[in-house]
Amino acid sequence: MLETPLLLAPIAGYCDLAFRQVARSCGGVGMASTDLLCPEGLLRETYKSMQLSRTAAGDWPLSMQLYGGEADKLCEAARWAMDHGATSIDINMGCPVDKITKRDGGSKLLCDPDRTVKMVERVRSVVTDRPLTAKMRLGWDDTCIVAPELARRLEESGIDLVTVHGRTTEMRFSGQARLDGIAEVVAAVKKIPVIGNGDIHCSADARKMLVHTKCNGLMIGRAALGKPWLLAEIWHELTTDTAYVQPTLEAKVDMIRRHFWGQVENRSARAAVVDFRKRISWYAKHLQPCPEFKEEIRLLKGPEEFDEICQRFLVWRAEGRSAEKNSRNVVIV
Repeated sequence: MLETPLLLAPIAGYCDLAFRQVARSCGGVGMASTDLLCPEGLLRETYKSMQLSRTAAGDWPLSMQLYGGEADKLCEAARWAMDHGATSIDINMGCPVDKITKRDGGSKLLCDPDRTVKMVERVRSVVTDRPLTAKMRLGWDDTCIVAPELARRLEESGIDLVTVHGRTTEMRFSGQARLDGIAEVVAAVKKIPVIGNGDIHCSADARKMLVHTKCNGLMIGRAALGKPWLLAEIWHELTTDTAYVQPTLEAKVDMIRRHFWGQVENRSARAAVVDFRKRISWYAKHLQPCPEFKEEIRLLKGPEEFDEICQRFLVWRAEGRSAEKNSRNVVIV
């Protein structure tokens, strides 16, 4: 039983261990997931796969998400994942990226439901002592909406939970998530939980999806990348009907610091620097105004500069607040 029905999504390139740890520390996370994991990489224990699958104390419950279309390799990878800390195993049926679909993985599995169901039955025969789940899209395109029927068949094959992103592969991340499509999946299954995914940025979005689709929980992805406290905020507002108290600027910067230094520890200084040059754009949305801070992180050369840049930003903002306060106190005579 999860503490909350809010799941942190497996986002390729972004849901690293350090980020999961920061998000969990904020609260609200019922379960988090690893990045997409390549079965061949896990079985060969390549450097990249070991980094993507890395976990630690407190990183629990944890879903390890596998992608691919070969049943034998998925079975072996599922065994590996169970031996290395996975609370549950998830099969990716929703990634629209070409390098995944061209390997018959991700949302390409939606194009051949019969083969996909047989593959899931094989994996189910291996994953016998913990949940086996699937994350899917509505279909490949509007001519191939298979999610309701596929979810029904997956339930019969032993899947314990399905997550549905309310878009087709062809849509990628454009347009709006289709709540009616998710509702059809909810209506198609008998007992297993259905998790809704797509366009959840606040508690109002969350409540709308829950009411409209009757889904059992929510998976939140890109909206949390610069706002790791988002799941805590949504859970608080859903359960108390009171506004969540937003973190202070200092608390937000502390999260950024912990994320950065967690990456240094879990990966490498070089990887952390390179990654944060792109990550800062997500965080900057919730730090405004921060033009110089954002630019300095983009130009970051080494980890030794990171804390100094953060501190300089906090001082600059504090001075700005002080100047604003003084200007309001000026008396014109």
